[in-house]
Amino acid sequence: MTVDYDVRDLALADDGRLRIEWADRQMPVLARIRERFEKERPLDGIRIAACLHVTTETANLMRTLRDGGAEVTLCASNPLSTQDETAAGLVAHHEIATYAIRGVDQHGYYKHINAALDRKPMITMDDGCDLVTVLHQQRQDQLPDVIGGTEETTTGVIRLRAMQSRGVLGYPIVGINNADTKHLFDNRYGTGQSALDGVIRATNVLIAGTTVVVCGYGMCGRGVASRAKGLGADVVVTEVDPTRALEAAMDGYRVLPTSDAVTQGDIFITVTGNKHVLRGEHFELMKDGAILANAGHFDIELELTALRAMSKSRREVRPEVEEFDLGGDRRIYVLSDGRLVNLAAAEGHPASVMDMSFANQALTVEWLVANADKLEKKVYDVPVEIDKDVARLKLETMGIRIDELTEEQLAYMEEWEEGT
Repeated sequence: MTVDYDVRDLALADDGRLRIEWADRQMPVLARIRERFEKERPLDGIRIAACLHVTTETANLMRTLRDGGAEVTLCASNPLSTQDETAAGLVAHHEIATYAIRGVDQHGYYKHINAALDRKPMITMDDGCDLVTVLHQQRQDQLPDVIGGTEETTTGVIRLRAMQSRGVLGYPIVGINNADTKHLFDNRYGTGQSALDGVIRATNVLIAGTTVVVCGYGMCGRGVASRAKGLGADVVVTEVDPTRALEAAMDGYRVLPTSDAVTQGDIFITVTGNKHVLRGEHFELMKDGAILANAGHFDIELELTALRAMSKSRREVRPEVEEFDLGGDRRIYVLSDGRLVNLAAAEGHPASVMDMSFANQALTVEWLVANADKLEKKVYDVPVEIDKDVARLKLETMGIRIDELTEEQLAYMEEWEEGT
């Protein structure tokens, strides 16, 4: 085996192979795309550097890109999201260059990103924009060789739009998160289920009867609130956007300012994509036993530096659970160091919902390669035809049929004369 890699232990590879195969059984849309890619080879000669969560679902995306002819390199987009078995399986059984170790320190994390960039990518795939940021800040000499990129998540798209507005974005990038078949399903149903799964696995608390405070009511927040309510929680939503706050209220949730919500919450889950959503002033008001979890991409949603400074002592009381003793018989518990709780304390989104997100990734990379010479250096949405094709394929694999417009209906939609 000549593939380059940095993973924890290749002895884990057989377990990783089985897990990758299990996920593949629940990703029929991606499997169909892979079958076509194997025949058509639309990515021949294309070098791809992917900075994504190294999970079984991602592994099947990497296989699809490789079978389409690409030379693929994968590194992790979060230090705690890597599944070491999956990383080993990708190297040993699929010969895909992989740089990912769960729990790697910051130095090792960026060493892995730079190792992926050493492969001179023509396409970048990012989840959170760290690889793109390193490329633009430290390796600008490589930018002319990059023809396009994709970005998986809300946080990354926010960063990319900031780069575009400042005129520093070096090549076209497609925001996968903005596809309907991504954010309406992955963000809502995937994050909703996996975030609660992470909280439960880490703590074994009963959700029913608790007050769960969801900070942010975007698609991820909608999903978390819905799943918490379904498990019997009293759900409180905090928001800064009046329209989203109004929607949360009409969806049946209590909407409060954070300063009021923190006195009531038993479990807090942040999903905003912003910084210091829960801060020192909020920790001061929380009751004994409050549990804090973050399901946003970066660990900055919880101001942990302030919590550490306030604490008399800290200790790990369970795997992925750190206790902060604030004195006066009051303790606060933080899950997974404030990192993505659904990936750090659980297994991330179910494969069946990632099937659509990664189908968008694969088809968008194909589109980028075919259209690179026509694109500007800006952030694009996933083309509507790709989005609809993913939805159609997903319905087919679920055995669901839908109606088609009749000729009369098609004609009516193009007319304006007919009225009451």
